[in-house]
Amino acid sequence: MVFLSKAAAAREGRAAEPRLADSGDQGSEDPLHVASRLHAFNRFELKYLVPVDQAAQIRDELAERMDRDLHSPVGGYGVWSLYYDTPQLRFYWEKIEGLKFRRKLRIRHYGNLDGVVDESLVCVEIKQRVNRVTQKRRITLPYGVARRLCDGREMVEHSPKESAFIQEVLDLTVRLNLQPTAITGYQREALVGRGADTGLRVTFDRRVRGRDRDFHFGIQTPENRFTIPPHMSVMEIKVNERTPHWITDLAARRNLNLVRISKYVQSIEAFGLAPRSVFHINEADCPPPTPTEEQPPNGRPAQHDASLKVGAQ
Repeated sequence: MVFLSKAAAAREGRAAEPRLADSGDQGSEDPLHVASRLHAFNRFELKYLVPVDQAAQIRDELAERMDRDLHSPVGGYGVWSLYYDTPQLRFYWEKIEGLKFRRKLRIRHYGNLDGVVDESLVCVEIKQRVNRVTQKRRITLPYGVARRLCDGREMVEHSPKESAFIQEVLDLTVRLNLQPTAITGYQREALVGRGADTGLRVTFDRRVRGRDRDFHFGIQTPENRFTIPPHMSVMEIKVNERTPHWITDLAARRNLNLVRISKYVQSIEAFGLAPRSVFHINEADCPPPTPTEEQPPNGRPAQHDASLKVGAQ
């Protein structure tokens, strides 16, 4: 008797994966009243789990050779994502098993969730992994239209250049019976490279939290909970080709270790939707810092206090 893994069972009988759509081969110029909102890019991503106070030190060091992202104010900005998956959590299991080709669909909102309405702009995004390369394609839509596309599985107005992407979203939602599964949120600070490092981007995500219900962004009293210990942050190095040597030197000097972490996977396991895998980040694995003799009377180092103040913003 042959036993199939859950991911393999979910893949049984599925059609061949479509090729990556080229946003530039969808026909003639867009109509003037519907400009193309499709954005696509490929890159490599390296992830590290770093204490918040150490992340602040690394950020300040990077700032000597990098610029703050124009869209990243002091204290960072909110990033909220609604993830879709099959009833059997196919996308989750594909990530756990490390398939060379895997995809996931999400709706993403940047900024504060207060006041999110149907007219608020969001991104419908397909994120996929092909071997070691991360590929993202997304389209900007009003929130209500995005939910009609992903939840209602309705065709929405789009330009010719956006047609392949819209059709792929509809194919995934209908063929795989995708449904809202988890929401993740965090506060992000972003730096971008300058000069020869223009393809470099480093982000610091803290206060990583989420929920497995109340799937509307604009709900008044969401039941969020931390899915990664609040004193830890996720540092991501994102490059188009190769990582600059001075970045790898910094990681080695600070003893940073690469981690295989997914905020979506962390949420799925934190809420008991799947057993905790070997990749799950437990608070016992990264306990909060303890006071030392050299700390001030309040029992916390000054840098830790500063980090908490930034987090409160």
